[in-house]
Amino acid sequence: MFITSREKAIIELIVKTSGKHTVHSLSAYLNVSGRTIQRNLKSIEGVLKQHQLELMRTPADGLFISGKNENIYRLIQQLAESEPTDETPEERKLRLLVTLLEGGSSFKMSVLANELGISISSLTTILDEVADWLAKFNVTLTRKRGVGVEVAADEGSRRHALASFSIVYFYEEIIDSLYSLQKGQDSVLPVLGFYEPELLLATYESLGIVLDQEGVNLVDSDFVGLVVHICLSIQRVRRGHVLQSAGTPDESREYSLMKSVADVLRERLSVTITEADVAFWSVILRGSKLQEPGATYYDSVFLGHLVKKLVSDVSAKLTVDLTDDFSLYQGLMAHMGPSIFRLQQKMELFNPLTDEIKKKYPVLFLAVKDSLELEFPDMIFPDAEVAYIVLHFGSALLMNEEKVKVDAVIVCPTGIGASKMLASRIKKELKIINPVGILSLNDFRDADPDDYDIVISTVRLPFTNLDYILVSPLLSEEDIAIIQTYVQNNIERITSRKYLKPVKPVKIEKKPTEIRGLLQEIKDVHTSIESILDHFRVYRKQSVTDHFTVMNEMVQQAKLDGLVTDEGKVMDKLMEREQRGGLGIPGTNMGLFHCLDPHVTQLVFQVAHLDKPFLIKGMNGKPMEMKSLLLMLAPEGLSERENEILSLISTSLIENQASMMIYSSTNEAMIYRKLEELFLDYVQQNLIKE
Repeated sequence: MFITSREKAIIELIVKTSGKHTVHSLSAYLNVSGRTIQRNLKSIEGVLKQHQLELMRTPADGLFISGKNENIYRLIQQLAESEPTDETPEERKLRLLVTLLEGGSSFKMSVLANELGISISSLTTILDEVADWLAKFNVTLTRKRGVGVEVAADEGSRRHALASFSIVYFYEEIIDSLYSLQKGQDSVLPVLGFYEPELLLATYESLGIVLDQEGVNLVDSDFVGLVVHICLSIQRVRRGHVLQSAGTPDESREYSLMKSVADVLRERLSVTITEADVAFWSVILRGSKLQEPGATYYDSVFLGHLVKKLVSDVSAKLTVDLTDDFSLYQGLMAHMGPSIFRLQQKMELFNPLTDEIKKKYPVLFLAVKDSLELEFPDMIFPDAEVAYIVLHFGSALLMNEEKVKVDAVIVCPTGIGASKMLASRIKKELKIINPVGILSLNDFRDADPDDYDIVISTVRLPFTNLDYILVSPLLSEEDIAIIQTYVQNNIERITSRKYLKPVKPVKIEKKPTEIRGLLQEIKDVHTSIESILDHFRVYRKQSVTDHFTVMNEMVQQAKLDGLVTDEGKVMDKLMEREQRGGLGIPGTNMGLFHCLDPHVTQLVFQVAHLDKPFLIKGMNGKPMEMKSLLLMLAPEGLSERENEILSLISTSLIENQASMMIYSSTNEAMIYRKLEELFLDYVQQNLIKE
């Protein structure tokens, strides 16, 4: 039996005082945190399952072990004979990863086995699991006869793999260690047996100071993840593992923030930090930061289009219209950008709420997961990412507690015996399914199938027009997967019949004291729309050598029109934006060049049509030809209404085929009318109604 001394102590305490101990009392008795006890209980559930036992809770959350007495006695006897180990499988894998990624390029199997205190056969099993993990980070682990284990990877991949493993499997331990260090509880032992306590605390405090000064907020898991990456980088530099420079550093805000963190750490600890390290950290920050909702309104038209389709698709599945919820759209835009960046960089995400969200919002989770697969077919969203996105929709739906259950009827030849066993298994394995009826084949002939959301049968049914699922009475893993897939594919039908009804927006009456705020909103909308319409123009450019020349001429004209105070600074910002990522709109011949800059005085949207196409990078990362250059400029510090106006334009560019044809045409009057229609509809929907 593989069990730690703490897990052994917990089982013994629960057996001796059945129903008396709670998670809180166990944490106090064993002098550890409640999170640690919860994690131990998960491991204990696996041990109990091997003995046909189950960990249960009383209504007051007292813990007890349920099962036959002989199985409990057998468990106690085996516990008495077993030698506990205080190293979990994850801890052993972390120790192995540290050895593989900190050491050289090849290792003898016997040396590794001795270091871990395990047999060669056990090491082989662990290496198989570790190899799968490392492959996600472009780290190749191979075994060769006579040579041993070989590791091939660049320094950046090694750092990603080791840091991500620490965050995913030891997040709570890192939090507990940081809390203890902050309380002044000095430790000479490395955190997780690897991270230097002094460096970890200094990184945590320095990063917090810089981000607070700059007004940047990260969710806890992303903040801790960044701390681990920075700490790991410095330790590896100290040990001679230097990251190769990727060229000249970028001038992004992320790089500037991480440069400030590096300066603080250099002064505090006298450590060596290279420019390549700072660039590496900025990539981590770019994939994890929480942006202000309005900051991404035009950063990617293509992403905005997909987010709108995602909202529309989820709305259809749940029969709740969320397509006009602009705050939901903003929140998703702010989240999806970093989320996709993380997935592209193969950065592992830890979400401590994943299991809780799946249990609390089971139908919504399946709806969002299905819609993500539909709208982002080239991306694979793990459950942790889906769970975060579900929270955005859950907030929009005002669902403090999702009440949805899928009513199922179970049919078998007699309606007793195997069907009772199947109903019990379904209740245990599929929380979303509610077995409301168990019918014999004869009784089901007289029943109305429309009374149930799903029909599950243990035998083939003699009906040709009935949609049902045939399963084994023992409900295999394959059966569970089939039922889950069926529910996911039929969410719209299930929810349209009952449960989720359209949410009526709550009208909030504005108080007299808010009149100035309302007037400011009206003013923002008025000046924004007026600026765009007054200065809109369509350029027709011929015989130009590149699109930079066209863009430069447009910016210079904007300077003459009083819309820009420094055309050079604005051009620099536009070129920097293009270098950071593609601006071509996939599926069209348009490119949207845009920036926020203090040298822009008013909102600007203009179009230039080129007589020959130029090759640019698309928003999906692929090269494409551009014949229509769309220029969008805005000053910094935009209000929410100004954000909405620009978002309105950017998302309308590809909302349908007609819009794409209008914006890519050379007809200035037609594009102008399109803008007028957009703005008129916006004013009627958002100001006149209010």
